Amino acid sequence: MWKSNGLISRINRAFLLQGALISVAALLSVFFASIVLEEILIKQAIKQEADYFWKNYQQNETFPLPNTFNLTGHFDPDGLPSVVKRSLPVAPGFHEYEESELVLYNTQQQGKTLYLMYNRGQVDTLAAYYGLFPLALVLIVLYLSLWLTYRFSKKTVSPVSWLANQLNKVDIASRDLSALKLENFPYDTNDEIKVLSEAIINLGERLDAFITREHNFTRDASHELRSPLTVMTIAVDMLSSEQASSKSAQATIMRIRRAIADMEELTEAFLLLARESDQALSTNTVVINDVIADEIDRARLLNDKQLDISFRPRFKLQVRASEKVLAILFGNLIRNALQYTEQGGVEIIIEQGSVTIKDSGRGIPQQQVNDIFKPYHRGDTASSNGYGVGLTIVKRLSDRFNWPIGINSIPGIGTAIDVNFPDAVSESLT
Repeated sequence: MWKSNGLISRINRAFLLQGALISVAALLSVFFASIVLEEILIKQAIKQEADYFWKNYQQNETFPLPNTFNLTGHFDPDGLPSVVKRSLPVAPGFHEYEESELVLYNTQQQGKTLYLMYNRGQVDTLAAYYGLFPLALVLIVLYLSLWLTYRFSKKTVSPVSWLANQLNKVDIASRDLSALKLENFPYDTNDEIKVLSEAIINLGERLDAFITREHNFTRDASHELRSPLTVMTIAVDMLSSEQASSKSAQATIMRIRRAIADMEELTEAFLLLARESDQALSTNTVVINDVIADEIDRARLLNDKQLDISFRPRFKLQVRASEKVLAILFGNLIRNALQYTEQGGVEIIIEQGSVTIKDSGRGIPQQQVNDIFKPYHRGDTASSNGYGVGLTIVKRLSDRFNWPIGINSIPGIGTAIDVNFPDAVSESLT
């Protein structure tokens, strides 16, 4: 089915509008033509007929009165129809009798009154016959030309619309563009359509090669990045197990452990976002409360500021999603809240259909709220030592899985970020 704003629909509307305008113009032309015919031509002809009669009557009083099928003349009012005699006009000029469709024109000369009478209905019939027939012929020619032009335009545009519709049906995952080849076209194609079809197929092949390179990169990066991170994690575990390490060494080891955890999280997030579709993700029913609890435990282990993390689940939320995606999303939000908080703590509240993460940090000025999701944007606090991509990843995940995010921040008081889950199943815990 073609879209309402497609080329063919627009052509249909344009030709329908053109046909309607032609019809309106034709009706108006008939209306004004009838007025001109009656008020000017017919009445002028009657006056000329009277002048002609008086001119000949002055020369010969036996000159006959007009007496035709459409016009009769009288000197004696008794020869007029009874409907006219009942209201015989005194003043000269035209007088109409609506109930009988009669029109009387009287004029006076030499002390006599000439009455010329004609039937308006007969005149209108003649005017309509001789006026509408040529007009109908013109309209038939115009409508036929309009229809032929419409057929030609539709025939010209149909291949483009068909090509667009087929392109919209192409399954990107299958990478099969054979439906767009010229031999599958149900219409006769011209040179422009051939060029367009070949250009689309060429673009599809280039995109296919690009996707293949991206898949290869994702596979290679998954292996090459995880391997050194695993080695570093083992080395840090071995160093932390040595009891002879000083407190400063233990603090350094903790910072290395936190950096490794951040790198692992970033690697997982980048690989996840690089996937072409969500079908490659394993999804099941996930309890958001459990995911947040795990991320809180993880954050506490890496929390060298010793900030308080308060978890207040008022509802149990279940959503159909990837547990890893939720862990990346909430892990970034919790670590970001801790990073920009110097004193106080972080509060995580689960309401019906949403999760709110509050911190008691410096807050964000209103003019900078829309910038925090931009890549590599970092706050101006002294402890801002992140990579500037955590909230960018959060925003991309929320947009991809339709989990809207809201921000309410007051400078000097703190920031609250709400993550909404429209499809979540909520169960009250109070």
